[in-house]
Amino acid sequence: MTKDKIFHPKRTLKVAGKLFDLSTAVVMGILNLTDDSFYDGGQHHTKRTALLQVEKMLDEGASIVDIGAYSSRPGAQHISEAEEWARLELILPIVNKEFPEAIISIDTFRSEIAQKSIENGAHIINDISAGDMDAKMFDTIAELQVPYIMMHMLGTPQNMQENPQYDCIQTEVFNYFKKKVKTLREKGVKDIIIDPGFGFGKTLKHNYQLLNNMETLQDLELPILAGISRKSMIYKLLENTPEEALNGTSVIHTLCLQQGASILRAHDVKEAVECIKIVNFAQNNL
Repeated sequence: MTKDKIFHPKRTLKVAGKLFDLSTAVVMGILNLTDDSFYDGGQHHTKRTALLQVEKMLDEGASIVDIGAYSSRPGAQHISEAEEWARLELILPIVNKEFPEAIISIDTFRSEIAQKSIENGAHIINDISAGDMDAKMFDTIAELQVPYIMMHMLGTPQNMQENPQYDCIQTEVFNYFKKKVKTLREKGVKDIIIDPGFGFGKTLKHNYQLLNNMETLQDLELPILAGISRKSMIYKLLENTPEEALNGTSVIHTLCLQQGASILRAHDVKEAVECIKIVNFAQNNL
């Protein structure tokens, strides 16, 4: 694979009034405030545990901290907007206070949560539904003028894995993003990141077809986020558990980097940073 297919040419986002460089891939550390996420549910939902986890991730090299208060694992229980905000309202201000230089992303599909989060110090919105679950989201992002991560998902977290079907998954995902990007651009949104949505409305085979063809998304000329950390596409294939899926995660992270990923969304920041360092060094010292 040629050098320009592994790392994008210099690309920046405008985050909190500053330029954020994505010419080399970065790590987004995951902070789940939920009690039922598939891997770390219930581990970081208190002030103390959340702050310790953020500190650990930043020390290990995370460039972004992604805070989520709504579990989107397959079949997860739907919670109200009020409950989602109550979880965020408890943690977001203290993360901001203790780590004022940290770039904070909020994992939400709700426009009101997005609005409140940015008003309370967050910098990026990460939407698993790409606006499909809240018709006001695109207009809200256009008004806020913050970087927007949109993910491909078939259905909702409650039903996405019931019977996902595609004629050609890479073509359908590409066209889905192409249409969404056009709409966002027409509304004036400047900074867009795309996430193929591994595990969201996809079978094991779909996930690996998408992975194997992920570089085709580079034709959209946007940063690509890969969210595969400890997911079922790893542990089901290896016949183990999320707790045993770190090695497999590092393998898939490496493949994602070779397919053009700019952001690795990860539970295990240190290992993801090491993947980037090794792939970057190998590619640039041939």
